[in-house]
Amino acid sequence: METTRHFTATVFLVNDGATALHRHPSLDIRIPPGGHVDRDELPHEAGLREAREETGLDPTLVDDTESVGAPAGETLPAPRHTMLYDIDRRADGGVAHQHIDMKYFASVESRDIDPAGDDEADAARWEWYTPAELRGSDLDRDTIAIGIEAIETVADAED
Repeated sequence: METTRHFTATVFLVNDGATALHRHPSLDIRIPPGGHVDRDELPHEAGLREAREETGLDPTLVDDTESVGAPAGETLPAPRHTMLYDIDRRADGGVAHQHIDMKYFASVESRDIDPAGDDEADAARWEWYTPAELRGSDLDRDTIAIGIEAIETVADAED
Protein backbone atom coordinates (compact mmCIF):
# COMPACT_ATOMS: atom_id res chain seq x y z
CA MET A 1 0.00 0.00 0.00
CA GLU A 2 1.02 3.55 -0.62
CA THR A 3 2.32 5.82 2.14
CA THR A 4 0.92 9.35 2.18
CA ARG A 5 3.62 11.95 2.79
CA HIS A 6 3.13 15.62 3.65
CA PHE A 7 5.75 18.36 3.81
CA THR A 8 5.81 20.19 7.13
CA ALA A 9 7.97 22.96 8.60
CA THR A 10 8.95 23.51 12.22
CA VAL A 11 10.66 26.51 13.79
CA PHE A 12 12.55 26.34 17.07
CA LEU A 13 11.99 29.80 18.58
CA VAL A 14 14.76 31.08 20.84
CA ASN A 15 14.76 33.92 23.34
CA ASP A 16 17.42 34.63 25.95
CA GLY A 17 18.92 31.14 25.96
CA ALA A 18 15.70 29.11 25.88
CA THR A 19 13.38 27.56 23.30
CA ALA A 20 9.58 27.39 23.37
CA LEU A 21 7.77 24.04 23.29
CA HIS A 22 4.09 23.23 23.72
CA ARG A 23 2.24 20.06 24.61
CA HIS A 24 0.55 18.89 21.41
CA PRO A 25 -3.04 18.00 22.32
CA SER A 26 -3.39 14.83 20.24
CA LEU A 27 0.22 13.58 20.21
CA ASP A 28 0.75 14.31 23.94
CA ILE A 29 4.38 15.30 23.37
CA ARG A 30 6.17 18.64 23.63
CA ILE A 31 7.13 20.17 20.30
CA PRO A 32 8.00 23.56 18.80
CA PRO A 33 5.58 25.42 16.52
CA GLY A 34 5.09 24.07 13.03
CA GLY A 35 2.69 22.55 10.57
CA HIS A 36 1.90 21.68 6.99
CA VAL A 37 3.38 23.57 4.06
CA ASP A 38 0.50 25.01 2.04
CA ARG A 39 0.52 24.74 -1.76
CA ASP A 40 1.38 28.42 -2.20
CA GLU A 41 4.16 28.54 0.42
CA LEU A 42 7.84 27.86 0.59
CA PRO A 43 8.87 25.69 3.55
CA HIS A 44 10.53 28.47 5.59
CA GLU A 45 7.48 30.71 5.00
CA ALA A 46 5.18 27.98 6.31
CA GLY A 47 7.31 27.53 9.42
CA LEU A 48 7.34 31.25 10.15
CA ARG A 49 3.58 31.52 9.53
CA GLU A 50 2.87 28.60 11.85
CA ALA A 51 5.14 30.08 14.53
CA ARG A 52 3.30 33.43 14.34
CA GLU A 53 -0.12 31.76 14.45
CA GLU A 54 0.75 29.40 17.30
CA THR A 55 2.64 31.86 19.51
CA GLY A 56 1.77 35.39 18.39
CA LEU A 57 5.52 36.07 18.29
CA ASP A 58 7.35 37.54 15.29
CA PRO A 59 10.31 35.25 14.54
CA THR A 60 13.47 36.25 12.72
CA LEU A 61 14.92 33.28 10.85
CA VAL A 62 18.58 32.52 11.52
CA ASP A 63 19.85 31.70 8.06
CA ASP A 64 23.44 31.30 6.99
CA THR A 65 22.68 29.53 3.72
CA GLU A 66 25.28 30.48 1.15
CA SER A 67 23.72 32.06 -1.90
CA VAL A 68 24.27 30.39 -5.24
CA GLY A 69 23.82 32.59 -8.28
CA ALA A 70 21.23 31.25 -10.67
CA PRO A 71 19.82 33.23 -13.60
CA ALA A 72 16.28 31.91 -13.10
CA GLY A 73 16.39 30.89 -9.45
CA GLU A 74 17.09 31.96 -5.90
CA THR A 75 18.69 30.31 -2.91
CA LEU A 76 16.19 29.41 -0.21
CA PRO A 77 17.00 29.17 3.50
CA ALA A 78 18.23 25.65 4.13
CA PRO A 79 16.56 23.81 6.96
CA ARG A 80 18.89 22.91 9.82
CA HIS A 81 17.47 19.39 9.77
CA THR A 82 15.05 17.44 7.60
CA MET A 83 13.35 14.61 9.44
CA LEU A 84 10.92 11.86 8.40
CA TYR A 85 8.28 11.08 11.03
CA ASP A 86 5.75 8.25 11.04
CA ILE A 87 2.34 9.71 11.86
CA ASP A 88 -0.13 6.86 11.32
CA ARG A 89 0.18 3.11 10.87
CA ARG A 90 -2.06 0.76 8.96
CA ALA A 91 -3.70 -2.30 10.52
CA ASP A 92 -1.04 -4.48 8.85
CA GLY A 93 1.71 -2.54 10.68
CA GLY A 94 2.85 -0.56 7.65
CA VAL A 95 3.21 3.20 7.66
CA ALA A 96 0.14 4.98 6.30
CA HIS A 97 1.13 8.62 6.79
CA GLN A 98 4.46 10.40 7.23
CA HIS A 99 5.64 13.98 7.60
CA ILE A 100 8.79 15.22 5.90
CA ASP A 101 9.62 17.95 8.41
CA MET A 102 12.04 20.79 7.67
CA LYS A 103 13.37 22.33 10.87
CA TYR A 104 14.48 25.96 11.12
CA PHE A 105 15.83 28.16 13.92
CA ALA A 106 14.63 31.68 14.71
CA SER A 107 15.04 34.32 17.36
CA VAL A 108 12.15 36.17 18.99
CA GLU A 109 12.17 39.42 20.97
CA SER A 110 9.89 38.23 23.78
CA ARG A 111 8.60 35.21 25.65
CA ASP A 112 5.06 36.58 25.80
CA ILE A 113 3.08 33.90 23.98
CA ASP A 114 -0.34 34.98 22.77
CA PRO A 115 -1.59 32.61 20.04
CA ALA A 116 -2.88 34.46 16.99
CA GLY A 117 -4.79 31.62 15.28
CA ASP A 118 -8.35 30.55 16.08
CA ASP A 119 -7.59 26.89 16.76
CA GLU A 120 -4.18 27.19 18.43
CA ALA A 121 -3.07 25.71 21.75
CA ASP A 122 -3.65 27.94 24.74
CA ALA A 123 -0.67 30.01 25.93
CA ALA A 124 -0.60 27.93 29.14
CA ARG A 125 0.48 24.88 27.09
CA TRP A 126 3.79 26.57 26.24
CA GLU A 127 7.01 26.43 28.27
CA TRP A 128 10.49 27.82 27.68
CA TYR A 129 13.37 25.35 28.07
CA THR A 130 17.04 26.14 28.63
CA PRO A 131 19.67 23.62 27.53
CA ALA A 132 19.98 22.33 31.12
CA GLU A 133 16.20 21.88 31.35
CA LEU A 134 16.15 20.10 28.00
CA ARG A 135 18.94 17.75 29.09
CA GLY A 136 17.11 16.99 32.35
CA SER A 137 13.75 16.40 30.70
CA ASP A 138 11.99 13.30 29.44
CA LEU A 139 11.28 14.93 26.07
CA ASP A 140 11.95 13.06 22.83
CA ARG A 141 15.67 12.83 22.05
CA ASP A 142 15.35 14.71 18.76
CA THR A 143 13.53 17.60 20.45
CA ILE A 144 16.24 17.81 23.12
CA ALA A 145 19.17 17.67 20.67
CA ILE A 146 17.70 20.05 18.09
CA GLY A 147 16.41 22.42 20.79
CA ILE A 148 19.91 22.72 22.29
CA GLU A 149 21.40 23.20 18.82
CA ALA A 150 18.85 25.95 18.09
CA ILE A 151 19.70 27.82 21.31
CA GLU A 152 23.42 27.61 20.57
CA THR A 153 22.99 28.62 16.91
CA VAL A 154 20.88 31.67 17.76
CA ALA A 155 23.33 32.73 20.49
CA ASP A 156 26.22 32.45 18.01
CA ALA A 157 24.29 34.48 15.41
CA GLU A 158 23.59 37.22 17.95
CA ASP A 159 27.27 37.56 18.99
